[in-house]
Amino acid sequence: MSNLLKLKEKLESLIGKYYVLSSPVDLAVYDSDGETLDKALPDLVVLPATTDEVQEVIKLANEYNIPFTPRGAGTGLSGGATTVMGGISLVLTRMNRVLEIDPVNMLAHVEVGATNLSVSEAALPYNLYFAPDPSSQMASTIGGNIAENAGGAHTLKYGLTENNVLGLKVILPDGNIVQFAGKTRTHLGVDFAGLFIGSEGTLGIAVEAYLRLIPRASKVETMIAYFETLEAGGQTVSDIVAHGVIPAAMEMIDKLTLKCVEDSLHLGLDINAGAMLIIELDGNAIEIAEAKEIVENCVRKNGVLSIKWAENSKERQKIWKARKSSFGALGRIAPHGYVLDGVIPRSKLKEAISKIRRIGEEHNIQIANVYHAGDGNLHPCLLYNRDDHNQVRRVLLAAHEILELCVSLGGTLSGEHGIGVEKLREMSFAFNEDELEAMRQLRSVFNPKNLCNPGKVVPQPKSCGESGMRPLLRHKLSELS
Repeated sequence: MSNLLKLKEKLESLIGKYYVLSSPVDLAVYDSDGETLDKALPDLVVLPATTDEVQEVIKLANEYNIPFTPRGAGTGLSGGATTVMGGISLVLTRMNRVLEIDPVNMLAHVEVGATNLSVSEAALPYNLYFAPDPSSQMASTIGGNIAENAGGAHTLKYGLTENNVLGLKVILPDGNIVQFAGKTRTHLGVDFAGLFIGSEGTLGIAVEAYLRLIPRASKVETMIAYFETLEAGGQTVSDIVAHGVIPAAMEMIDKLTLKCVEDSLHLGLDINAGAMLIIELDGNAIEIAEAKEIVENCVRKNGVLSIKWAENSKERQKIWKARKSSFGALGRIAPHGYVLDGVIPRSKLKEAISKIRRIGEEHNIQIANVYHAGDGNLHPCLLYNRDDHNQVRRVLLAAHEILELCVSLGGTLSGEHGIGVEKLREMSFAFNEDELEAMRQLRSVFNPKNLCNPGKVVPQPKSCGESGMRPLLRHKLSELS
């Protein structure tokens, strides 16, 4: 009997047959995350319900030398949850309890399968919420937020996941359980929680987290401003921050995306505009009144076509529905979208917009643009058909150039989606070989057998992936190696 069959039998005995999946149909559901260009079937899918069960799965995987990859809701966009080496897809969505809301200390204690939104809903009776708000927050899990250091529209003012996590319970790749900080984020010694957040499951698997909650603002004002061009909207963003105003959010979408959203949802958006900028202010009435005046001056200076402030919460929700439905709406014009995640300095936003447009034209790739404009986090979505390998090759080349552009402008490769398997080749844009080797050595301290989410984040020297990686379409078609 093969090691895999022996492992399967032991897992079924441990967790139950219903929660150990191995049929081709079941495995196909887990062959990628939201980054669908890279697909690789796991050998088994395991859905534990408790920390003890996760620990036993990891110990068994070590015993049989089988790789394991943690997974939440699969909403990630860098292939971080894709089993590129096969093995076990370790799905934590059954561990979804909000264990405690502590309104006095303004924190939540949760299992990592809890969704981002469920934490805020549990905190709502205390007028508190969890600030990170990725577009997928209705589905995305806290564990995934931690792995990728997720952000969202309100990152500009309230920070990424790392700024909103106090402590973690982690199962290391050998099965041992450790606690990194707790109800207070201690800075004595090494900040292991800070090291772990954003490590994409390569240093271990979080099973519980203490999260910082913040009070809901006493007043919120949300505005839509339409511009003739993306460049004008980008300059407005730079001007607002240069005037000392830090909105809760500044989000921008281009004409192509705007039209798709309107065709899909019929929200009354101006589809003739070249760009739509969403600006949200929060705080007390005096602060907002002063900020509104500066914001309006900045948008008018840059030739705004029209301005509309939401008159009530219903209108505000409609504005955010337009933004958070953007990528889904693009399915109206292409079956697949490759969403990038580069970061640039805000002062370079106008320049980046123009150069990304030219890259798309040079490779004959249609690019829809959605931006966390306030913090310079770009999300160009390259539209394509995965079955057309010529298109895929051009998408890969264009994506490579866009990420190189971001780094050359003083930015970096990712603001919130992570490196995963998607950006392994591009890591050399941001880090030299000595720095990459230091990352490999750090990973080997926590993950010496390289069984925990192998093939992610740090490239092996002179290799498109790592030894044993299953063939991926990007490696087959890429002209970059």
